Amino acid sequence: MAQRQPGRRPSGLVVLDGKSRRQAGVVWLVGAGPGDPDLLTIKALKVLQSADVVVHDGLVSDEILALAPAAAQRISVAKRKSRHSYSQDEINRILVAFGLEGLTVVRLKGGDPFVFGRGGEELEACRAAGVECHIVPGVTAALAASANAGAPLTHRGSAQAVTFVTGHASGGAEPDLDWASLARANQTVVIYMGLSQAALIAARLTAAGRAGSTPALIVENASRADERRIVTTLSGLAEAASGLTGPALLIVGEAMALAQAHEPTQLQALLREARA
Repeated sequence: MAQRQPGRRPSGLVVLDGKSRRQAGVVWLVGAGPGDPDLLTIKALKVLQSADVVVHDGLVSDEILALAPAAAQRISVAKRKSRHSYSQDEINRILVAFGLEGLTVVRLKGGDPFVFGRGGEELEACRAAGVECHIVPGVTAALAASANAGAPLTHRGSAQAVTFVTGHASGGAEPDLDWASLARANQTVVIYMGLSQAALIAARLTAAGRAGSTPALIVENASRADERRIVTTLSGLAEAASGLTGPALLIVGEAMALAQAHEPTQLQALLREARA
């Protein structure tokens, strides 16, 4: 199917054979990145500026939401631990309903839609309903966290592989992970949504053979003005995570020895002041 270029339509109706019929709508699953509006892709910006409706996560920053047209309807479907405003099925139905109404719908998701963002479920729902759907990738939080800390996710000699896993399973259960594989040395393991499970994750990796001295990094609110970085080790992971409450990544691996926990650089501070 040919990809529709973002653009506003003058009307939701067309006339065929003397009868008015509604034009087909389109749903865009757009990665908003980790929070810093400067990390939004050009394509994401163009699509967002074409939106009739913006259905957004709670992690999408206000600065990014402000880039949508003033007339666009904004619907928050924020999902945080223990308090979901909408179920995933409800979100799917919202996207499909607006798409069938002939609107340009932007589903604005933190990070990347296909990296623990349930973008695949929303894509399937649109396809099943016959609604045109496209995906715009975004900078996932792990990339921003790694870059800001100066610690590469892959590094010759100390990180020949990187694995993204989730630390959160349905109903608060322990995630079903291959701990033995994750415990191998010279690789980086990035745990999304693992803050509350930090003690369990550290215990499982240690029991599977990963050294407690393995460097580790925790990044809270990656790329945002209030980003916080804690450099620790696998054995100290649980204690380091205990005082954090915001969205955070746990990164374990030898290459995290290069991570810096200092405050944002002067250049970063100047850029943030300029945006304020």
